[in-house]
Amino acid sequence: MMKRSAGILLPIFSLPSPYGIGSIGKEARAFADFLKEAGQTWWQILPVGPTGGGDSPYTTLSTFAGNPYFIDLDALAEEGLLTADELKAARVPDGDKIDYAALYETRPALLRKAFSRITPETARAVREFRDKFGWVRDYTLYQALKERFGGKAWFDWPEQSLRQHEHHAIEQWHRDLEPEIAYHTWEQYCFFRQWDALKQYVNGLGIKLIGDLPIYVSLDSSDVWAERSQFQLDAQGHPTKVAGVPPDYFSEDGQLWGNPLYDWNAMKQDGFGWWIRRVEGASRLFDAIRIDHFRGMESYWAIPAGSKTAKNGEWVKGPGMDLLRVLTSWFHNVTYIAEDLGILTDAVHELRDNSGLPGMKVLEFAFSDASNSYLPHNYTDPNCICYTGTHDNDTLMGWCASVKKGEKAYAEKYLGVKGKEAMRQAVLRAGQGSVAVLFVAQMQDYLGLGTEARTNVPGVATGNWRWRMLPGAATEKLADEIRELTETYGRCAPRPVEKSDKKAAKAKAKAAKKAE
Repeated sequence: MMKRSAGILLPIFSLPSPYGIGSIGKEARAFADFLKEAGQTWWQILPVGPTGGGDSPYTTLSTFAGNPYFIDLDALAEEGLLTADELKAARVPDGDKIDYAALYETRPALLRKAFSRITPETARAVREFRDKFGWVRDYTLYQALKERFGGKAWFDWPEQSLRQHEHHAIEQWHRDLEPEIAYHTWEQYCFFRQWDALKQYVNGLGIKLIGDLPIYVSLDSSDVWAERSQFQLDAQGHPTKVAGVPPDYFSEDGQLWGNPLYDWNAMKQDGFGWWIRRVEGASRLFDAIRIDHFRGMESYWAIPAGSKTAKNGEWVKGPGMDLLRVLTSWFHNVTYIAEDLGILTDAVHELRDNSGLPGMKVLEFAFSDASNSYLPHNYTDPNCICYTGTHDNDTLMGWCASVKKGEKAYAEKYLGVKGKEAMRQAVLRAGQGSVAVLFVAQMQDYLGLGTEARTNVPGVATGNWRWRMLPGAATEKLADEIRELTETYGRCAPRPVEKSDKKAAKAKAKAAKKAE
């Protein structure tokens, strides 16, 4: 059970970095330091897997692997794998947007240079890493094969035996592509070695990590290619029905995700072994796992393959407590969060309550009328997580500027404020002051940034997942302001007296110097 606490949502890719995208290096540690100073207990990040089309962390090439673009280049240089000139050439001007096209053009070549310089001792460690984790062998071969076949999806590869993942074909291609497989294995070795070091540092500060577990995986992924029997596919490897959600607040056409649906009967027959392995991998990365689209555990929206929108689907019963009972009993050290947003039914609420998982309350959805369940005065059970908004929402300032007239009027009445800045601060205070066991705000909301800093717009295929925090934005002053709010509502322990005295003395000296 969580204790009353607070956290901040900031994806890894949104961290500052001189190399064009956030990494798991010193800026990640600096942000963890900021969280500690701000009295936060949790750092929520999005999935950290290697992304596919659209650069979405929810569309990854593997549910187990790490994103090689998050590897800390400075750490590679410290190991002698990159030169100072190569690091200098990799630098890009500071900006608040990621240029993925430029990264895809330059970063792989730089990582390959680093790989070409590894020592025999490192090569042995990489092989040990490969042998320790079962998913590595399939994922690295999958990546090497995609490169060999010009980036084509696995179901378009030229050999049927390879598409079918037949043993003799797999073994032959492992021999033929050994150098490429070794490189991709080293990438994963680097990512997880650096991640383990980061997590140890973050946990050492008393900060815990929340990560997402998307309910579905991508069709073009090593997961589906290697374990086709777990999914609803035809003989050629194409899905018969695909995932999505019906029309809702976000989209009048619904959201057509296109992910293959699970064969839940097949999964249940082997005791949900695939899910056990999946959560085991996620538990190495995160202290708490937010089960994305929890609603699909009770019933999921099945859309005929080839549909242009998500309108013509149907609800089909999901695995329910059969799966959740396995996951919650198997991993006692993992905290789960149910992302129970969207079209909900009594059955979904019952499943969440039976599982004991805390659900979510989103304040940007709250201001319709006094009966809205997302309003803080309606939180009858503290076992819930209050958010200003998720990665799919606008920033608070963007929301304040664009919220419908009726909702704005009610929000001003409810919060007792007028004006965008006053409303931003009032929503943060309302969330912190709620009875919810955990309150989480997007970092953009504490920074007071507008729609230009939005992380994602659901239903829009391009231009998302690009926002980055500028260097120096996470200031000591901002940490103090967040901590004061967090302390006020009992979500962190009071700052030690000696530290408070030091800060007060420092501020007094600074004011005196300015007066001179």
